[in-house]
Amino acid sequence: MLAADVDAAIVFAVDASASIDRTIARLQREGHARALSEPRVIAAIATGLNGCIAIAYLEWSSPGLARLVLPWTVICNRADGVMAAQVIRRDGAGGDGCSTYCGTSISSAIAAGSMLLDAYNGHALTKVIDISASGTNNDGPPIAQSRLDALRSGYIINAIAIPQAKAGVAYHLLGYFIDNVIGGSGSFALEPATADDYAVALRKKLQNEISKATASASRYEIASRRPADR
Repeated sequence: MLAADVDAAIVFAVDASASIDRTIARLQREGHARALSEPRVIAAIATGLNGCIAIAYLEWSSPGLARLVLPWTVICNRADGVMAAQVIRRDGAGGDGCSTYCGTSISSAIAAGSMLLDAYNGHALTKVIDISASGTNNDGPPIAQSRLDALRSGYIINAIAIPQAKAGVAYHLLGYFIDNVIGGSGSFALEPATADDYAVALRKKLQNEISKATASASRYEIASRRPADR
């Protein structure tokens, strides 16, 4: 198991349920791969106390069907990001891959993300579960307990709603994610206007997470320099 001191440990928990077609599957893979080698993201990573983050890429659907595509990997520079992106592009699911029913179990995704963060052997100033999903929790246990368990462990849950104009989804996921999924200090959810905006939104989300980790690192550094209370 990887052990490294990083500014943020982030689990990318990516929807691979039956509602994800090949176009959306590629959208998620490419969005994450491009973000990891984006110069603005790499520059943001470099500003941290440790100058590195750790990421894992997890695909999920129904309970028990989570698949770890990229185990814990440290990103400190663009070369690291490019190598991680290659694994995601090569090994990520192509969509339409469910031979049986594959529901949308966000609760199981949060639980799987929490287990990965529990197992991270290094020290991370911030630990984040990034949910990318195209629907509400419709399989597995209720989402409330998984969310509460993650928050009690000190983890932050952020989310991005996948545009579903093609599928004609009538409800708005953003409000659902805000009310039921995200949590923790500075948590947030994003809903791109179109599928084309997904990669940009993901890059901005990753920059936001890194900047929050950097702020935490600065507070940690200041606190560590304070003289002991008399």
